[in-house]
Amino acid sequence: MNRMHLLDTAPIPGGGELRLFQCGDIYTIKIAGGGDLMNSRVRESEKALARLPCERIARRPSARVLVGGLGMGFTLAEALSVLQQDAEVVVAELVPAVVEWNHHVLGEKAGHPLRDPRTRVVVDDVAQVLKANRGGFDAILLDVDNGPEGLTLTANDRLYSDLGLVSAIEALKAGGILAVWSAAPAPFFTRRLHQSGLRVEEHIVRARPNGKGERHMIWLAMN
Repeated sequence: MNRMHLLDTAPIPGGGELRLFQCGDIYTIKIAGGGDLMNSRVRESEKALARLPCERIARRPSARVLVGGLGMGFTLAEALSVLQQDAEVVVAELVPAVVEWNHHVLGEKAGHPLRDPRTRVVVDDVAQVLKANRGGFDAILLDVDNGPEGLTLTANDRLYSDLGLVSAIEALKAGGILAVWSAAPAPFFTRRLHQSGLRVEEHIVRARPNGKGERHMIWLAMN
């Protein structure tokens, strides 16, 4: 039986630590003192986070998409697979080591999406990227922490607050789509989206292929 090996650790700006593990050909990122944040075998809902909105905006000329949270690169890779060659995908990742892991040990799992010339990585808080790009994106894909009820940083809560949603809405182009991933349903967040004046869809998606694994939530909110 394969044993789990710690490959690297990385401090999270603002507090906490990420830990990268390998067990055979499976990689896991954990939060120190907590559970799994992501696993290379459990990726279908991260792919759906990109596929659901990007299929709707893919034919727009020079479509521009923001991915909040690089993770293991599966959301980025799926967005690139759907979008046309004139698109740009901006990835905002807070932890520099996560970017390095995706350049090296994790890259092959998602097909090395960081090598795609349409990808631009910004090592920064996604909230700051939103504020700096008013009206800048056709779609915004948020997979930060474990969703609106996060595990890693209390500071992440502001991204899903009323003010955070205002910032996200202002960063969308007309007809843009905000997509948000969550490990579980959060009725309070559905209400918050509606109260922000957005048209909202809820999609329950399985974590693993063939309709298996945990049920995760993806919200699509349209302005």
